[in-house]
Amino acid sequence: MSDIGNTFFFQWEVSLMAWIQAHMGAGLTAVFSFFTICGEEIPMVVIIGFVYWSLNKKLGRDLGIAVLAGLVWNTMIKNIFCRRRPYFDHKEIKILRKVKANADVNDVVAQGFSFPSSHATNSVTLFATLARGVRKRWMTVICIIMPIGIGVSRFALGAHYPTDVMTGWLIGGISVVIISFLQAKIPNTMVMDGILLLTAVPGFFYCKSPDYFTSVGLLIGFMAGALFEDRYVRFENTRNIFFMILRLAGALLVFVVIDKILRLPFSPEFISSATAASFLVRCVRYAIVAFVSFGVYPMAFRFEKRQGGRQAEQV
Repeated sequence: MSDIGNTFFFQWEVSLMAWIQAHMGAGLTAVFSFFTICGEEIPMVVIIGFVYWSLNKKLGRDLGIAVLAGLVWNTMIKNIFCRRRPYFDHKEIKILRKVKANADVNDVVAQGFSFPSSHATNSVTLFATLARGVRKRWMTVICIIMPIGIGVSRFALGAHYPTDVMTGWLIGGISVVIISFLQAKIPNTMVMDGILLLTAVPGFFYCKSPDYFTSVGLLIGFMAGALFEDRYVRFENTRNIFFMILRLAGALLVFVVIDKILRLPFSPEFISSATAASFLVRCVRYAIVAFVSFGVYPMAFRFEKRQGGRQAEQV
C-alpha cells in the first residue's frame, strides 16, 4: 500500500515545508490545525447547513452546489495525477495532522492523494460563494482570510505540497466562475443540475479513491433534496436563535444516524475496501444521507409553527 501513486515535486516546495516545520513551534501548529479543521467535512456541512436550514435557503443551496461540484472536479483530477503526499517520500517532512485520523498514516489509499488539495478547493468555493451572497465588508475580509489560512495550513502540516494548494485554489475559483455562469444562463434548476452531474460521469470509469464516490453521492443527494424541498416542503428560514440551534443539531443528528443505519448491512471490511461494489454502496449511502438531511428533514420545521402558536396562546 505504501508504493502506490506518483511522486513529482519542485525542490523549493520541500525546502519551504521543512523550513516552516522547523520554525513554527507548538503555537503555530495549533493555529494551522484550527484552519485545517475549518476546511474539513463536518465544519463545511455545518456552515452550509446553518445557512440553508436557518438563514437563507437560496444561498445555502448555492453554497452546497458550489462546494460539492468543486469537490467532485477536484477528486476527478486527483485520480488522474495520483500524486503521493509529501511525507511519504521526504523524511524531513512530518505529517502533523493525519488526513484520515482512524487510518494508518502510511496507507496511501486511506490517506488519499495529494494533488490538488481538496481543502483549498473547498475553502475557495465555500467562502467565495458566501462573500457573493453576503455583500458585507467584514464578511469579505473573513472570506479572504479563511482560504489563505486553510491552504497554507495544508503544507505547513505536511499533508500537501504548496503546488497542491495553489492548484486547489485555482480549481475552486474556476468552479465558482463556472457555476455562477451556468446559474445566470440556465434558470431551470433541473437542467443545470443535470449538466453538473454529467460532468461527474467520466470519473466512474477511472476514479479509484473513495472521496470521489463520497462527493458524487453527496452532490446527487443534495440536489435531489433541494428539489424535493422546493416542491413538497417549502420551509421558511428563521431568526429565532433557539430554533436555529435546534434545526442544526437535529440535522447533524439525522446525518449521523442515517449514515450509521445504512452501514449496518455491510461489514467494516467491505465498507473500507477499494472495490467497485463498495464504491457504489458508498455513493448511494451518501446520496440518501444528503437527500434526507436537506430534503426530508426540513418537514420537522412545521412543528415550530405549532409550538410558536401554543406559546402565543399562553401569553
